[in-house]
Amino acid sequence: QVDLAESGGGSVQAGGSLRLSCAASAYAYSAYYMGWFRQAPGKERELVARLSLLVGTPYYSDSVKGRFTISQDVAKRTLYLQMDSLKPDDTAIYYCVAGGTGNVAPMAESEFGYWGQGTQVTVSS
Repeated sequence: QVDLAESGGGSVQAGGSLRLSCAASAYAYSAYYMGWFRQAPGKERELVARLSLLVGTPYYSDSVKGRFTISQDVAKRTLYLQMDSLKPDDTAIYYCVAGGTGNVAPMAESEFGYWGQGTQVTVSS
């Protein structure tokens, strides 16, 4: 069973846009939070965006704030990441995640129990 399935990655020139989608199983979508990590070559994984599924409160890392937008479609159990004004530094594998207990908003990889397989985003200059 695949709990999180990403799609929408690809290659784009700097300044362009991409939208990532993450279809969640019922189990994964019962989590309090969903979000997106990314890992660039030679770098640690970074939480770039997170959404509280019940309240809808978003979080963005400083590196993407103002350029990326996280959202959800409740009926489809799908999470989205709209990425605009893309830069070469945004090149990475993007992972959809779900987890959190609801008491404290999760930030660390270990706090998310569900992970997608990852989708490659490549931004050329």
